[in-house]
Amino acid sequence: MSGVVKGVFSRDLALAFRQKSELVQPLMFLLMVVSLFPLGVGPGPETLQRIGPGVIWIAAILSSLLGMERLFRDDFQDGSLEQIILSGQPLYLVAGVKVLCHWLVSFLPLLVLSPLLALFLNLTVDMYVALLVTLILGTPLLSLVGAIAVGLTVGLQRGGLLLALLLIPIFIPLLIFATSAVDSAALQLPYGAQVAIIGAMLMLAMAVAPFAIAYSLKVSQN
Repeated sequence: MSGVVKGVFSRDLALAFRQKSELVQPLMFLLMVVSLFPLGVGPGPETLQRIGPGVIWIAAILSSLLGMERLFRDDFQDGSLEQIILSGQPLYLVAGVKVLCHWLVSFLPLLVLSPLLALFLNLTVDMYVALLVTLILGTPLLSLVGAIAVGLTVGLQRGGLLLALLLIPIFIPLLIFATSAVDSAALQLPYGAQVAIIGAMLMLAMAVAPFAIAYSLKVSQN
């Protein structure tokens, strides 16, 4: 790993923990959404089990959109993104490292909090295991695909709404397969096919997305 890439990794992590408000806001939003659903639909355990996986996944997608915009925003505004492009370092590698940092600060806390979320929504152990597997495979996919859209809109003023309009339809297949896997687990049915499809989507995104992000950033700079 080159010095520039190491520097980007350590700097992004340092900035994320320095801006604690932006780091905590998506997590607070997710916790509020998940904790408000039992109040809205009633505390019935069967109802909560039925809607729980969808609630957690929708909350994860919406909370990720809150922090997604800042993925390249600060680098674009202070000119460091242009310097990285001109440095001659592989931009796809730098983009991959920034996506990794985004996943670590945005979704790793979600995985840590997932037992609490499952408790809120009365998920069984089998349902929680399936939910955790889909979150482990699906959340990196959210970061990778989301970074492409962020790269395309990084030069726009107030591109947050456009970012949501671009990404929410793209995330629908992931939402369908993830909730289907948890529903199958609830019925004691195998859910390997849904997990395999999500894994294939992740592998494809890992192979293609860094190059697409690099291209979108170059287009935005021009």
